[in-house]
Amino acid sequence: MFTGIVEELGEAGRLDWHGDGGVLAVRGPLVAADARHGDSIAVNGVCLTVVDVDGEGFTVDVMKETFDRSSLGTLAPGDPVNLERAATLATRLGGHLVQGHVDGVGAVLARDPGDRWEDVTFSLPPGLSRYLVEKGSITVDGVSLTVVSVTDDSFAVSLIPTTLAATTLGHKQVGALVNLEVDVIAKYVEKMVTGVRS
Repeated sequence: MFTGIVEELGEAGRLDWHGDGGVLAVRGPLVAADARHGDSIAVNGVCLTVVDVDGEGFTVDVMKETFDRSSLGTLAPGDPVNLERAATLATRLGGHLVQGHVDGVGAVLARDPGDRWEDVTFSLPPGLSRYLVEKGSITVDGVSLTVVSVTDDSFAVSLIPTTLAATTLGHKQVGALVNLEVDVIAKYVEKMVTGVRS
């Protein structure tokens, strides 16, 4: 479980493909400092398991299902990535409950800079809009954000200076892909009310 509060802006390293899956190297001195084999670290909002720790970085196995459901396969060495270690019982919950299980991939549709902040609009894959409400939570590339507005196929958020400076969302240009995770509580409520989830 994560909180969607990015701890470190890391860097993607080498991605070695092994059949349909691969091994991804990530540089992140802060999160690697106390990482151990088997720990969970969210990389751009995707919960991955540490295989090895080497100095200021770590490696993770990434299976085909993860590549199919996320934008991790598009990473190139040197690309910035949002990193967050798994929450502990003593962790402050500054964002919202985040699983690191990507529900879909969206794209940056528009950026509208303000004096100190920036409004950003993202595309929304079919079927996900029912889980979003104004002032509700969504995770974009591992960042817990508040929804400003939502339509059937898009949503907008406002990014404060800290988010613009300390996460990949400050650098993503129009057309860039992002990993989306809707609020898990909304999915559970839907299942309890309807009895099914599509």
